[in-house]
Amino acid sequence: MDLTLLRAFVTVAREGNLTRAAVLLHVSQPAVSLQIKNLQEALGVTVFVRTSHGLVLTRDGETLLPHAERALNAAGEVRRVAAALRHEIGGRLTIGTILDPEFLRLGGFLRALVETYPRIETALRHGMSGWVLERLKARDLDVGFYIGDPAIDEPRDTTRFHVVQLKPYLYRVLAPAGWKDRVNRTTHPKTGAPDWTALARLPWIWTPAESAHNRLLTRLFDAHGVQPMKVAEVDQEPSMLDLVKSGVGLTLVRDSIALAEAHAHALTIVEGVTVPTQLSFIVLTERRNEPGIAAALRLIEDQWAT
Repeated sequence: MDLTLLRAFVTVAREGNLTRAAVLLHVSQPAVSLQIKNLQEALGVTVFVRTSHGLVLTRDGETLLPHAERALNAAGEVRRVAAALRHEIGGRLTIGTILDPEFLRLGGFLRALVETYPRIETALRHGMSGWVLERLKARDLDVGFYIGDPAIDEPRDTTRFHVVQLKPYLYRVLAPAGWKDRVNRTTHPKTGAPDWTALARLPWIWTPAESAHNRLLTRLFDAHGVQPMKVAEVDQEPSMLDLVKSGVGLTLVRDSIALAEAHAHALTIVEGVTVPTQLSFIVLTERRNEPGIAAALRLIEDQWAT
């Protein structure tokens, strides 16, 4: 199948007008008309009918359009891979990861990286956001996932990192089952606003300094001039959830997980407390144009744009 004919078909379908399609395709209107005629003869079906408002897809045309679009996308992917091979982008790319692979869409990212740039060898190193930041500074990592924005978290050095915002999301405070009355006493009876002095007196499950949970909660408590009562410190999210389920204390949990765990195990969500943040993909600004790193940035932006 001639891709030129498919490209004419898709462009006319989008524009509904031969003149506009011809401008976009950089050919004459009769040339586009001939391409549509040749396509219909090759396929043996009519894909457009002419109306007073322009060209309109027939039912057969509507059925064929998504297949044509996928064929053009596939051809574009072949060209992109070939271009990558021509430029021989290769070497080793060390990626810092955090949290769980599903949340990072890690599998899809690595698959695209391997398929598009087969000469790049990837290595994954797992840790916490603060650890990723420090390892990037030391150049032990090339790129990495991060919770938050380094420009906000390290305001003295706002331009050191190039940041791709992947996804804004929320954290919630999760408490053990049966603590509803207990946590309700930490909210203002009239406004419903959280009383951070009262919240600080409850037992908190804490995390190491390198953790985003630590950074986000410390910022909140410091803003209200109080110090929380810390009863345990853990460095893994599953361990934090297990301690909440066991009745040890409260902790900070991603919104989607907090809602699911509260539903499944009757855990208590502290109302009126949400902590906004973002999932980011970061690299040292001075290294963003290195071939392997630039390739990773392009792919991660494409992946999260959809």
